[in-house]
Amino acid sequence: MMIIGCDFHPSWQQVSWLDSETGETGEQKLVHASGDAKVFYQQLVAPVLIGMEATGNSQWFIELVEDLGHEIWIGDAAQIRASYVRKQKTDKRDAAHILKLVVEGRFPKLWNPDREQRDLRQLVLHRHKLVEIRSRVKNELQHLSMNKGMQKKRTLWSQAGQKMLRELPLKPWASCRREDLLGLLGMLNQQVGTLDAAVQKTAEENPQAKLLMTQPGVGPNTALAFVLTIGDVSRFPRGKQVASYLGLIPREESSGGRQKLGAISKQGNCMLRSLLVEAAQIAVRFDPGYRKQYLHRCHQKPKGVAKVAAARKLAVRLYWMLRTQVGYPEIVRIESSPRVPLVGAS
Repeated sequence: MMIIGCDFHPSWQQVSWLDSETGETGEQKLVHASGDAKVFYQQLVAPVLIGMEATGNSQWFIELVEDLGHEIWIGDAAQIRASYVRKQKTDKRDAAHILKLVVEGRFPKLWNPDREQRDLRQLVLHRHKLVEIRSRVKNELQHLSMNKGMQKKRTLWSQAGQKMLRELPLKPWASCRREDLLGLLGMLNQQVGTLDAAVQKTAEENPQAKLLMTQPGVGPNTALAFVLTIGDVSRFPRGKQVASYLGLIPREESSGGRQKLGAISKQGNCMLRSLLVEAAQIAVRFDPGYRKQYLHRCHQKPKGVAKVAAARKLAVRLYWMLRTQVGYPEIVRIESSPRVPLVGAS
């Protein structure tokens, strides 16, 4: 069987291979623009095992080797680098090191979503990015109105507020800016509305996302993003690992019996992390247990810390809902039971 270590770059890749049957080894640089990678992998007899670091802009390559019948492993880039102790770092050394990890069974393989999941991720991500752009446009319009002494906050987006905004006496270029921003806002509202309908439909058709939407504060966007990001929940033995996977646990530098904790690690999906923080702020309004813990934490810690703590608790609860296939409010009863302390044991 042919085993390949691949050091992938957007423009080229360095490969190092080993034929486990003959012991033959080799290395080569493949330029993507000239089609070297496609020709190289087409001439190999399937199945071939390929190991590479997790990196961006590589989806086309993953799909290429999968279509050719090869198996590809995506590895944790930080762990791969940490296992290499030499100070010399080159593309050839990286490819050879990846090959060595795969051959020796030490390759830090990551879970990789299938094509349908990757495409659905694009739906959620596209909607999230457009909402961020819309928020920036709204902020610019707020600044225009405030510079004219009109502070309406949320009511600026009502019909009366929009009318007052359009009637503001502005200089020519400021007026041009206002019209352009209003045009962008209308276009973004239409696009986001279409994507919201698509996310709602997809979430309703997904049993896992539909289960999560029984939790107050969790809508179609958060539920679908959580399901697509976490994937197979059986790969997480405990809720604490889910919080770590999403970057919701504090950084730690403890040594010599002295513990030092910092801000959250943020080593995870930033989109899902922000969605969980937003959902947690709604959950504390409708979930009595959440609200009690949130208000208690607000008395001891800054409000931002309390929000992140609520998001972490929500992530752990959603994990247990998927793992036990139990919806809200049944999951609350199980959590409060002393015999099965789900979230408390995480």
